[in-house]
Amino acid sequence: MRVETHSAGETEAAGAALAPRLRPGDVVLVSGELGTGKTTFVRGACRALGVAGPVTSPTFTIGQVYEANGVEVAHLDLFRLETLAGEEPGLLDDYVTPARISFVEWPGAGLPELPPPAARVMLTHGGGDLRTIELE
Repeated sequence: MRVETHSAGETEAAGAALAPRLRPGDVVLVSGELGTGKTTFVRGACRALGVAGPVTSPTFTIGQVYEANGVEVAHLDLFRLETLAGEEPGLLDDYVTPARISFVEWPGAGLPELPPPAARVMLTHGGGDLRTIELE
């Protein structure tokens, strides 16, 4: 599926459209260059899942866990990691569990450790506020 958005609100709506298809244990890989709207997309999905508080990029903390409507949602950002070698063993285990829906921004470093994704999302700049979101 391919969607074009023209605002942060539309990018959040694209994330919200994915949310009803997700179940505990699902992992969503979210890729794209800096500033393409990865966190905005995740925020929209989190809102649709029932997360009420702020949803911000966990770049420096690696991950955050949010309470939603009957499910926990993990939001990871692996931007600062080239590889998981040298990191705490089981780093992802604190976030990616069969009981949680997990969104992973910049998933490259975690790919060898991550379970097969339920969805892959790629965001690209289209100039100005235009974003192209490809979902597989």
